[in-house]
Amino acid sequence: QVQLVESGGGSVQGGGSLRLSCAASGGTAGSYCMGWFRQAPGKEREGVAAISPHSPAGISTYYADSVKGRFTISRNNAINTLFLQMNSLKPEDTAMYYCAASRLRCIATMPGDRYNYWGQGTQVTVSS
Repeated sequence: QVQLVESGGGSVQGGGSLRLSCAASGGTAGSYCMGWFRQAPGKEREGVAAISPHSPAGISTYYADSVKGRFTISRNNAINTLFLQMNSLKPEDTAMYYCAASRLRCIATMPGDRYNYWGQGTQVTVSS
């Protein structure tokens, strides 16, 4: 089993930056597709970004159109940690952010039911 714990959320003004972290334990997290999701009050959960396991051919990343060019997903398997660097934040980025792990290969649309393990979330609030 994999346990995931998010951190790094907080309050920031529009245009600012935050870096979220997700610490994994209890499994071989480096072998999973890892993703970030978010959910704002009154809105559906949406996939934000995903990253594939490392291979000699490299890694693949996927981003929602709403964050492409502003957010960067990365992973450091040596410390079992997933990151989401968020720049140029907008009020519409305000949400609870969750990290998740999938035993299946990453796909760009990030269906939530492909992900087997979930963290408890970290709140991000962006003011104008």
